[in-house]
Amino acid sequence: MTMTRDHGGGIDAAVAAYGGVRANWLDLSTGINPVAYPVPGLPEDAWTALPDAGAFNGLNAPARDFWRVPAGAEVLAAPGASALIARIPSLMAPGKVEITAPTYNEHLAAFRAAGWSEGTGGARVIVHPNNPDGRVWDEGDLGDNPLTVIDESFCDVMPGASLVHLAARPGVVVLKSFGKFWGLAGLRLGFAIAAPETIARLSEMIGPWAVSGPALATGAAALRDAAWAETTRARLSADALRLDGLMTRAGARVIGGTDLFRLYDVESAAAWQVRLARAHIWSRIFPYSERYLRLGLPGPGDWTRLESALA
Repeated sequence: MTMTRDHGGGIDAAVAAYGGVRANWLDLSTGINPVAYPVPGLPEDAWTALPDAGAFNGLNAPARDFWRVPAGAEVLAAPGASALIARIPSLMAPGKVEITAPTYNEHLAAFRAAGWSEGTGGARVIVHPNNPDGRVWDEGDLGDNPLTVIDESFCDVMPGASLVHLAARPGVVVLKSFGKFWGLAGLRLGFAIAAPETIARLSEMIGPWAVSGPALATGAAALRDAAWAETTRARLSADALRLDGLMTRAGARVIGGTDLFRLYDVESAAAWQVRLARAHIWSRIFPYSERYLRLGLPGPGDWTRLESALA
């Protein structure tokens, strides 16, 4: 039987345990921007036609510009970063993979499923900035491995820290998630940036037409919208500071995170989760820590609700 791995979300289970209806819950268990990019009007053929090379090129070009992809690296759009994470271990014969814990657990699960074991000297995976503590890595942390995965799913709030300039190196794969910063997780869009031979192999693995026409069109519009990105970064930064102040006054201690989620040290994470859940606010706790509580950012109309739950 396949084991369910620990993730944020799970509102249906929260409703079953604490009542209410799904639409009335405030989900702060994920790191998804609560003010999503406004989905543009889509041409009819985005829904009716198989996406051709022009549609993919229409997305890849603004992706290159937005992320400043270096010459010698290419971009591959996929149906979510998770689809790429599941396939990346097959780029090499199984060996040892080094993944510093705690971090996003799908990476280790994917490597284990492909026959890898934990250790050094083969593949290296970093989540940059890390989930859940927000650790920021630098080039010197990577080492020299035949396969290096740099998961930048949360890096769009801090583009100056990106390691995408390394993506042209053989064996380096930089991952980008569209659902976090742009708040459109349901669109299922992610990207790999790597040397051409690596992109070619990943493309074969995910197959043709892997990304829907609506996702291609929406992603292209969002990646061209530099003004929205700049305004969003400023808002997220201010809201992260506001959340830290609120939680500190409630007795939590800030220990990390990003401008999309914050990590707190509390006396009992489980008790805090129950306290918030009774107000139909869902939070994130972790099986490896009794004290870690992670919260995403409330939307503009949800701050008073969180303040009342913590009063």
